[in-house]
Amino acid sequence: MKVNHWTLSNGATCVVANIEKSTLTCIDFWCKGGSLYEMKNEEGMAHFLEHMIFKGSKNLKEGEFDLRIESLGGSSNAATGLDDVHFHVLVPPEKMEEGLKLILELLLFPKIEQEAFEMEKEVVLEEIAQNIEQPDEIIYLKLLKECLKPHRYSKPILGDKNTVKSINTKQMKLFHQNHYVGKNCTLCIVGEIPKEIHSIINNSKLKELNTISEERNIIPKPTFNKGYIKETIPRLEGGRILKAWKLPPAKEQILILGAEIAATILCEGKSSLIVKNLREEKRIIESIDIDLQILEEGGLILLDVSCPQENLKTAESEVNSILKELNMDLVTNKDLDRAKKLVINNIYFSLELSSQIASTLGNQALWGRHQSILKSIDDISYWTTSRLNELIFPLFNPENAFTLIAEPEE
Repeated sequence: MKVNHWTLSNGATCVVANIEKSTLTCIDFWCKGGSLYEMKNEEGMAHFLEHMIFKGSKNLKEGEFDLRIESLGGSSNAATGLDDVHFHVLVPPEKMEEGLKLILELLLFPKIEQEAFEMEKEVVLEEIAQNIEQPDEIIYLKLLKECLKPHRYSKPILGDKNTVKSINTKQMKLFHQNHYVGKNCTLCIVGEIPKEIHSIINNSKLKELNTISEERNIIPKPTFNKGYIKETIPRLEGGRILKAWKLPPAKEQILILGAEIAATILCEGKSSLIVKNLREEKRIIESIDIDLQILEEGGLILLDVSCPQENLKTAESEVNSILKELNMDLVTNKDLDRAKKLVINNIYFSLELSSQIASTLGNQALWGRHQSILKSIDDISYWTTSRLNELIFPLFNPENAFTLIAEPEE
């Protein structure tokens, strides 16, 4: 698969990859407009704007975009993250040019009209209300708040009801104007694409994105706060142990790959160290998962253990013991080889569809990581048990964690 990159005069990045006989072509638009860029009292703006973009543009009535994409045999979706936001459409290859016109019209020229704005604000507020009632979300947001405050990463992407209620159309239009600009945006198209794709994109409305000369305000690096708290959570079933550690920023791809290997060694599959010991043999936990929250300014390693409430103390002690022993030759070459195979398989599985490839390429290009889509598979040979011992396992030291112990409310 050949990948081509180029940049328009307004700074917008373009990425295309041709996949012959692909059933669907994905058009994926990325913007450095996630919740990280919200100012004080704007929390929730980026996500709210994602909603409003689908409410119509200068030349598209509300609901018209969805109807026209569906009439092409396609579908659309969007997601707002802490760092960025992206919108994508999947269409049959022969409808790619029309799909591109529609999504660029929607994204570049949103109306943000008062009546639709007020109606959609109620939808977002209801989403927030439902979210904060979920035990898993309560625990997760509490952990983020404690270990990353006061950085913007510590606050929910949805915002809270007070900040969302206070947002007005003028603020939202200004947020769009300031962030949806050439140098902040990437267009990625993956699938069966026409030979004249460069001309199609270069002459599309993408070239109408504004350029800005001033640099954005420098966002301070997040500081990680170590700590330990216990919480009682309404409607929680059983006990939970959550631990968070500092993860290097997204640009440190080799280190993040090492952390993925370590997480796999620890808790992916019945033969992984913690699952085998604490679930299969001692049967004191019900499940364990380690997730890497990869972020541009510096992310988190998140460990989540579920166990019967009466096992919380024992389970926490056992987990800490395993993590402390990681540097004591606890991990064998057999463990490492198994983990590498699983990580490689996961990489391949995550790149099976045109939408998955577009998402990966688009995100890489947005943040200036122009590399082979399979580079991490080549890099995996770098990791040996000695390098994991030196560079990665210290990241999992329980003494450097923020720990949250959650119990059901009586």
